[in-house]
Amino acid sequence: QVQLVESGGGLVQAGGSLRLSCAASGDTTCLDDMGWYRQAPGEERELVAQITRKSGSTYYADSVEGRFTLSRDNAKNTVYLQMDSLSPEDTAVYTCVADQFGLQPMCDIRTFWGQGTQVTVSS
Repeated sequence: QVQLVESGGGLVQAGGSLRLSCAASGDTTCLDDMGWYRQAPGEERELVAQITRKSGSTYYADSVEGRFTLSRDNAKNTVYLQMDSLSPEDTAVYTCVADQFGLQPMCDIRTFWGQGTQVTVSS
């Protein structure tokens, strides 16, 4: 089983920066893409960014393009979300997600979710 543990959330002033970390433990051999979702109260959950395991190809939502950077350290089974130029609109619970595509014979198709970490940006 895979466990995802997020860290790095907190309170920051507008224009500041935070870096979120997501560490995967357990049987990580089948993990493929990893990324981050976010959800503010009363709003729809949004995919913020994702990254592939092999190539490091990234996707960013239009709302964060140019401000957020997603990276991955495969040796540490950890992904990082560097968030710069933060605004109050970025306030949300950020949740790490890991996908198993099940393309290898010993791997299932599964999705794992972290517990979520609060990011609050003050004006």
